[in-house]
Amino acid sequence: MRRRILFPAVPVALLLPLATGCGGADGTAGGPSKTVTVTVGYQSKTINTVTAGTLLRSLGYFEEELAARGKQEGVTYKVDWQDYATGAPITAQMTAGKVDIGSMGDFPLLINAARGRELKQPTALVSVTGYNLRGGLNTVVTAPDSKLASLADLSGKKVSTSVGSAADGTLIRALQRAGIDPDKGIQKLNQQPSVGASALQAGSVDALSQFVAWPGQLTFEGRAKALYDGAELNLPTFHGVTVRQKFAGEKPGVLDDFLKAQRRATDYLRTNPVAAAESVAKETGLPAEVVYLYNGANGIATFDPELRPELIAALKEDVPVLKAAGLVPDVDVDAFVDPAPLKRAVTAPAFPQPAAAKPELWLKGQSATLAFDSPKELLKAAKAADVRAAYVPDALTGTLWFADKSVWVADGAELRAFVTPANATRYVDAHAGARVIGYADAVGLAS
Repeated sequence: MRRRILFPAVPVALLLPLATGCGGADGTAGGPSKTVTVTVGYQSKTINTVTAGTLLRSLGYFEEELAARGKQEGVTYKVDWQDYATGAPITAQMTAGKVDIGSMGDFPLLINAARGRELKQPTALVSVTGYNLRGGLNTVVTAPDSKLASLADLSGKKVSTSVGSAADGTLIRALQRAGIDPDKGIQKLNQQPSVGASALQAGSVDALSQFVAWPGQLTFEGRAKALYDGAELNLPTFHGVTVRQKFAGEKPGVLDDFLKAQRRATDYLRTNPVAAAESVAKETGLPAEVVYLYNGANGIATFDPELRPELIAALKEDVPVLKAAGLVPDVDVDAFVDPAPLKRAVTAPAFPQPAAAKPELWLKGQSATLAFDSPKELLKAAKAADVRAAYVPDALTGTLWFADKSVWVADGAELRAFVTPANATRYVDAHAGARVIGYADAVGLAS
């Protein structure tokens, strides 16, 4: 999917003849023209990158920043937005000099760094889009009628994932903690997210490990249920923005404009979470309720461009995992991370650390949601309202999930929700008298 935007208007005589070029002034034998094309690679359906992709594109903030620069410089800027399903093809295009700026997950970012160095097209990590400090952006799901109850049950089973992705990293680490060899203990199928989703539905794989928004979408649509919550790892996971160093050196002002625009898009998302979710849903075809699960006021993803120390530290911990899988020789994370452009472009301080998620109710026809102090209060309100979506955090990990898709536990007068059966079982085993109940029973007890 591509969209080219041209601005500001210039005389036709200045545009002809014209030959486009990535990240530079277009030119002909008669001399340079006044047009510069900036190529941005993004993943429209990886919705915790929207502040550097889908939402940013729809808001037009990058074009606005470039238009102001163009007036000062006497240059016309074009933005070529290129949409990809995963980070790997963005890296391929960047190392070929065909994409200037890209956004992708933490594991793909490391591959981006390694490939860039190897192919002499070095790249740099310059900002973060969305993150979760516990790792809740990645989830392993199974078919709705699956008998698998925990990650340990995957031993010997077929599991679909995208090798080298953040979700693959979660799967590897989770299997290791469960005492399963990630190479020999399962049958891993390397598939694009959409292919894996179809394979799960067809019954040709037993589980699917993927990044946002696939687990939430499949669960919302009744095509999957959660088996493993990535937040159980308690390791940060994030997506970020990478840039070709050559482009950054030649066009530092343009990179500044992108980072300014990203910060503006982040401000918009945090101030207008429902409107932002509706906008992303319209652009991607994803259900708005799913987008809001991740990008909402209490969503699984926290949006902040800041290169937080916890995230960089987590990136360093990812390197050995990728090396062991033979996907990178080594990565110098400190050399890859460049905080200077963001500090130069964005003077506003970083956003505060996210607070614990609260239960949240989205009523039909409303442009704002309602937050509650407890799951019981949410269920009471949901029973008497025309509900579009209800969200509740996992009592152990804090990961937000759909209330009607969660596993509920009654513990005395309290009602608690969990993303997975394993989390619910862990809680019940530690609390005498607690018992697993159905969603309908939970609603009945709440009222």
